[in-house]
Amino acid sequence: MTDRKAQLAANLAKVEERITAACTAAGRKREEVTLIVVTKTYPAADVRILSELGVRHVAENRDQDAAPKSAECSDLPLLWHFVGQLQTNKVRSVVGYADFVQSIDRSRLVTALSKEAVRAEREVGCLVQVALDAQESGRGERGGVGVGGVEELADLVARSPGLRFDGLMTVAPLTGVYAGRQQEAFGRLMDLSTAVRRAHPAANMVSAGMSSDLEQAVAAGATHVRVGTAVLGVRPGLR
Repeated sequence: MTDRKAQLAANLAKVEERITAACTAAGRKREEVTLIVVTKTYPAADVRILSELGVRHVAENRDQDAAPKSAECSDLPLLWHFVGQLQTNKVRSVVGYADFVQSIDRSRLVTALSKEAVRAEREVGCLVQVALDAQESGRGERGGVGVGGVEELADLVARSPGLRFDGLMTVAPLTGVYAGRQQEAFGRLMDLSTAVRRAHPAANMVSAGMSSDLEQAVAAGATHVRVGTAVLGVRPGLR
């Protein structure tokens, strides 16, 4: 085993222990929570090692990094999640490899994704990104739509050809009433998930929690946690 593989295996084991402990504390089964490893800034070689170690879900937030990386790893049994703010001029590229886009936050993006998914004859899973730091229907500092715009956007995704509405995503806000209150923020996301599932019962994905707050996300009921640093290490300066 190479040094890097041993390092990643050890880190994955620690994250697995954290998720398992969080599930136990919350009275949940471990299989209710899916680990997504956020591989941004790290090379395709690391993605390949993660796949060898059993990881099946990976995430990226920049198309210029994700497109070549996913192409280099196209032989691997991976599901790719796009989690960054997505510009419409990158949609065609992203639809080429992303199984899920977790950052849906405006109708124009939905329209563009639908057009490209149909053209590519693909079905893309979509999560509406909820901005808990935004005004009712505004945009958040880190992307996302305010609480008041969630159901309308969910309905639009659900009726758009080539797209599948799978649920909701959030990033713990740095400002606003939920700043520093991750557990409450993720609880609010769960309430919103319950509300949208009245109209879209299959949309049961709730993506929340990262390296620093995955326990709070699991306690709130998240189905997916997005972990980067705790698995891959502290990133070099972001480009």
